[in-house]
Amino acid sequence: MIDDVMLSTEEKMDKALEAARGELAAIRTGRANPSMFNSILVDYYGAPTPLQQLASLTIPEARTVIVSPFDRSAMKAITTAIRESDLGVNPTDDGTVIRVTLPALTEERRKDYVKLARSRAEEARVQVRGVRGKAKKELEAIKRDGEAGEDDVKRAEGELDQLTKRFVDAIDKSLASKEEELLSV
Repeated sequence: MIDDVMLSTEEKMDKALEAARGELAAIRTGRANPSMFNSILVDYYGAPTPLQQLASLTIPEARTVIVSPFDRSAMKAITTAIRESDLGVNPTDDGTVIRVTLPALTEERRKDYVKLARSRAEEARVQVRGVRGKAKKELEAIKRDGEAGEDDVKRAEGELDQLTKRFVDAIDKSLASKEEELLSV
């Protein structure tokens, strides 16, 4: 019973960590990254469709992204979706591909992105701690119902604290690398 609680807790914490890494990767840095475009939805024949399903993304230079639509009739919709996204870019359409040139980040904009990264990391930490709290309640219920001994529950709570620390440290490490990436010119 305790093992089931610990296993499901670890899975949930792992999902929170992966979500945090995905959100941190989506924050724009000075260099182009395909994951920046993950959240862009294109209005394709009336249905919001992820950009990755409509086009391939290539990065020929550090600050340039080439978007090659699979269906040329979707070029205008893709261009509009990229322009209206929160990336702050103005794509150009040459008839066959869409070229997105990322402007250099100003010092102020870099600091804004660092703040955004820190808030996303804190949200992930809160999620991990929430999972820990639920697991702790489940362990207390197991002890109260007599399904496991007090020593076993104490040991499991110690493991839970170590597990929580491991995932919080992983989030902090991801945040530190993102901050370094954002602040390097």
